[in-house]
Amino acid sequence: MDCDLFEARDVAVRAAEAAGALVRGRLFRHFDVHEKGTGGDVVTDVDIATEQLIIQTIREVFPRHRLVSEEMGTLDGNGSWTWLIDPVDGTNNLVIGLPVLAVGLALCHDGVPVVSAVHDPISRRTWSAVHGHGAWTSGNQLMRVPRSSGRRKPVLAWSQGYDVSNDDSTARALKMVLTHGAQRVLDLWAPLTCWMMLARGDVDGVIGYRIREIDLHAGALIAAEAGLLIQDFAGAPYPLRVRGAIDQSLVAGSPELVSDLTQAVPAARRLAKNVGELVVTGFRDDS
Repeated sequence: MDCDLFEARDVAVRAAEAAGALVRGRLFRHFDVHEKGTGGDVVTDVDIATEQLIIQTIREVFPRHRLVSEEMGTLDGNGSWTWLIDPVDGTNNLVIGLPVLAVGLALCHDGVPVVSAVHDPISRRTWSAVHGHGAWTSGNQLMRVPRSSGRRKPVLAWSQGYDVSNDDSTARALKMVLTHGAQRVLDLWAPLTCWMMLARGDVDGVIGYRIREIDLHAGALIAAEAGLLIQDFAGAPYPLRVRGAIDQSLVAGSPELVSDLTQAVPAARRLAKNVGELVVTGFRDDS
């Protein structure tokens, strides 16, 4: 490798925290908001300003690295080193004044995430990781696998891609099955926040359904380096790697919980057809 990963971590942390300060200064104010696509995603002037600040910070130290950012797309560079940048993960929350959001950066080498940083502008906390070396909190304390919460039923966090439509019967069925077996299923519209809650032990598991890569790897690397397990819906290990695919689904948590979650997937798929028919029938029923 021709890149010092610990230097890259320092840059990622610095960029994320500077971006967080910018976001924090704009909270609960007017935003220029524009719809992005047809799936309910939006972009604001805060996203753009934050993205530019992050890119500038990275470019000052790594001018030849390739950048893939939420709003600007791909900025050419050395293809073996690529930064994934989500300047404001939770923009929809920002717009409605719900302070649940994060800034996330991941550096990938040949498609494998090797460095990441996630910053919460509200609490001013930052988490970071270096592949094979662990994950750290803001105070540079090494993160460990959270101890069992002792809850009778798990608290789960749900995440889905913007391409998932409201009439996706598999998503609805899966939520129904998970809700039945869980104490609570959180749908925060902020995947990086969910990953940090998992790494800290605030939630017991994360379910990602047809998720995007831009807001996956920064959080998933930290959770994995903290010792948590990530698997696909079939129960196979989910190696963190940029795949370029839209339809990526996974579960994460302790080995015991991940096993339970993967067993819920076949039940949800069996239920999906009936759920779809019930919903359609319900809307068409004129009686």
